[in-house]
Amino acid sequence: MRKIIIAACMLSGLGIGHATRANEPTGRPADPGFEYCRADGGERVAKAEASVTKHNLSAGGKGFDYTAAAGTLLIRDDEGKPIAHIGYIAYTRQDPNAHAAPRPVMFAFNGGPGMSSMMLHMGLLGPKRVLIADPDAAPSPEYETVDNEFSMLDKADLVMIDPMGTGWSYAVCGKKIEEFLSVDTDADSVSRFIAQYLSDNNRWTSPKYILGESYGTIRAAAVVNYMLARNSLSFSGVVMLSMATDLQIIATGLRSNERPYPAFLPGFAAVAWYHHRVAGQPPALEPFLDEVRKFAAGPFNAALLKGNTLRDDERDAIAEQIHRYTGLSVEYIKTANLRVSEFAFAQELFRTQSAVVSRLDGRFLGLTSDPLQRGADYDPALAAIGPFYTGVLQDYLHRDLKVGTERSYRTANAWIGDHFDLRHQPVGSFYGGSGPAQALVNAGDDLAQALVQEPKLRVLVLSGYFDLGSPFTAAEYMVSHLGVPKPAADRVQIKYYKAGHMMYVQQASLQKLKRDLDQFVDTTH
Repeated sequence: MRKIIIAACMLSGLGIGHATRANEPTGRPADPGFEYCRADGGERVAKAEASVTKHNLSAGGKGFDYTAAAGTLLIRDDEGKPIAHIGYIAYTRQDPNAHAAPRPVMFAFNGGPGMSSMMLHMGLLGPKRVLIADPDAAPSPEYETVDNEFSMLDKADLVMIDPMGTGWSYAVCGKKIEEFLSVDTDADSVSRFIAQYLSDNNRWTSPKYILGESYGTIRAAAVVNYMLARNSLSFSGVVMLSMATDLQIIATGLRSNERPYPAFLPGFAAVAWYHHRVAGQPPALEPFLDEVRKFAAGPFNAALLKGNTLRDDERDAIAEQIHRYTGLSVEYIKTANLRVSEFAFAQELFRTQSAVVSRLDGRFLGLTSDPLQRGADYDPALAAIGPFYTGVLQDYLHRDLKVGTERSYRTANAWIGDHFDLRHQPVGSFYGGSGPAQALVNAGDDLAQALVQEPKLRVLVLSGYFDLGSPFTAAEYMVSHLGVPKPAADRVQIKYYKAGHMMYVQQASLQKLKRDLDQFVDTTH
């Protein structure tokens, strides 16, 4: 289960600052840098702090000044006691029109769980962008950044959030990191951060957006519903990048779970098409995928539902068709009982060349030291681009944002993924205070409830054809099975890209993302 989602995450945050709190003991000298965990004194905790710097973005015909704030914000429990410092990086455009309507503010994060907001920050949303070696383009110079002409900062102020255990985030006042490592406590801590940020920066009347990637789409759906139920706070829009709100539809590791295999097949076909492994090699991708969709939802799904009652001739026919779509051998497909996982596909497609396909972006290939192993044991896309992002971000934090070198920014924390509780208890459901507990999270319930209760909420789903971590047809299934009335369903739209999980690493997709996101923000507030 811990391999269900491996994704990049990114959040940004604006200014920080706290007044003296009621739980600071009276009769003690005030310490501007600390406050006490309890009203009777004892343990102290550092107050929120941020490095604030001024900058100018000039790219793509745009030019404007902006302020960056990189630091932590102290969140509290319902009794006002500090529980954690949540790290963030926020960007605020300097508007020369002081009397203009409040600018939109967009909160963003990656997924994992256990990923910081690095990828979204330096790949899509922020004012600086990493130049990386995409497989569709010539290699780029290592560790180079440019002003990001595709940044969303011209449309909305940005707050990149780093969930607990990533970035600069850490527990305080006797709390332990384990207390934050579940679907519900993660959503609670991020919700508290957003509410505190809005208060500290006087942004409650701003149009509000939330953007999550991969597991971050679960977090986004849960936060939107949580804050509507608990804070009476509504968002103008939710952006789901590489949607994964229902883990069961992409959990091939669950025994007797047949739903993922039809959802993954069109993604397998897309990757095979990209690498010219499809029989007859169709000239255009989208018409080919329409054909695969129909087969996956029809004959393939019907065959799986028959289980052990499927006749041999039926099995042979299905295996032959999957072979034509994916390039996998008929014998391999039959040996797998027609049920090929994404990890197995990644290992098998180029097994004879000792190469593996990236699960996150099937355009990327990498070498394997063990062609006989059952599934790929690393991801070539992350291996290819991860060091670029990490090196550039660490340099940018210290050189441009003036964050002290004594502070260590954690870009990823695999331990979190290994210890994260994926059970979920939705709040504010159709049933009253809380919905039925889920053994494996389906945050589509949260998104559905928010869509029903907030008639102005809009949702934009962004899917890459070559993503085998959060397949585009799985996103289609999740959207079509929200179970909401048609007026609410009509407020959800899906956009597609000829790229993978982090579709912004591909230049043409990055340009299209910017157009789609601009249109979404322009038409929803």
